[in-house]
Amino acid sequence: MSTTTDPVADYMTRIRNAQEADHQHVDVPASKLKRAMTQILVEKGYVENYLDIEDGKQDLLRIYLKYDQHDEPVIRMIQRVSKPGLRNYVKSDELPRVKNGLGVAILTTSRGVMTDKEARKVGIGGEVLAYVY
Repeated sequence: MSTTTDPVADYMTRIRNAQEADHQHVDVPASKLKRAMTQILVEKGYVENYLDIEDGKQDLLRIYLKYDQHDEPVIRMIQRVSKPGLRNYVKSDELPRVKNGLGVAILTTSRGVMTDKEARKVGIGGEVLAYVY
């Protein structure tokens, strides 16, 4: 049994691969961080919904993917920014703008996981986990 060294990168890769294969949903091992990231993706309209599945071990998140009217994935790009070997922290005045505000940067802050827009509104910085557009 192998353990992944970067569960967030694994999460994003599973979503990318499922979209490439035109799957309607994808199952990923659950964690509080992945749940919070998925909730942001639902709120911003990148995925339809998600469901918690209890399997007696780690539990799973079933993420229902969203496609547009041309059967193209709504998530055009999901990219890991901060990695275990090179963390990327930003101050509140250095928060990134993804695609000039059309995309979303997902951050983990002292007040929880939030988007760049929410962090800008609250006036705090944090670790940039991912860019999504």
